[in-house]
Amino acid sequence: MKTDWLASPGRPTTRIAVDVTFLDMRKAPVAPPSALPGGYRLALWEKPDVEGYLALYDAVGHSYCWWMRHMMPPHDLEAILHHPDFILMRLHGPQGVAGFFELDGRIPRFPYLAHLGLIETELGKGLGRPLLEASIHQAWSKPVENLRVNTCTADHPRALSAYLKAGFRKTHVAREEWDIPDDLHIPIPEAFKIG
Repeated sequence: MKTDWLASPGRPTTRIAVDVTFLDMRKAPVAPPSALPGGYRLALWEKPDVEGYLALYDAVGHSYCWWMRHMMPPHDLEAILHHPDFILMRLHGPQGVAGFFELDGRIPRFPYLAHLGLIETELGKGLGRPLLEASIHQAWSKPVENLRVNTCTADHPRALSAYLKAGFRKTHVAREEWDIPDDLHIPIPEAFKIG
C-alpha cells in the first residue's frame, strides 16, 4: 500500500501508538441481514465529491482518530472514491445521513471493508448491527474468497466485538505508531500519546 502521503514534513504532529487488529471472513453469512429500524435506508453514493466525503468521514470518525483520508492528495482520494470496484453506501434516516460504509473491491475476490460507522447522534438506536450486516452481505454479493477488515484501540470500544459477533475472525494484531497532524484538531486520548 502506498503510504508516502502519510509523511507530514514541517507540519506539527502528535505521535500515538495503537494496536491494530486484523480480521477476515472466509465464508458467506447464512442468515439474512437484520432489518434497519423504520425510517432508515441505505443508498449507494455514486462518485462522491472529495469535500462531501471528507465531511461525512469526519462526522463519523473524528472521535476515533480517523485521519488518514485527510493525508491523501485529493486526486488520489477521488480516484479511489470513483473506482468502479469501490462501493460507498450512505445510511439515511429521519434527520439526514446517519452513517456509511465503504467496500474496497479493487483486489478481486478479496474485498476490504475500509470504513463503517455512525455519526454520534445516531449511536444507541440499534443501527450498528444491521449496518455491519448489510456491508457484509454487499461484499458477498460478488464472488469472494476473503472479506477483510481491521480495527484499532482508538476505534469505537464495541467495534472489535461487533466484528467478531458478525463472523469475522482475528488473524493478527500489530502495534502501529501514527503521526497525526495537529491542525486536523482530532481529539486524541492521552493514553495513546507517546513521545
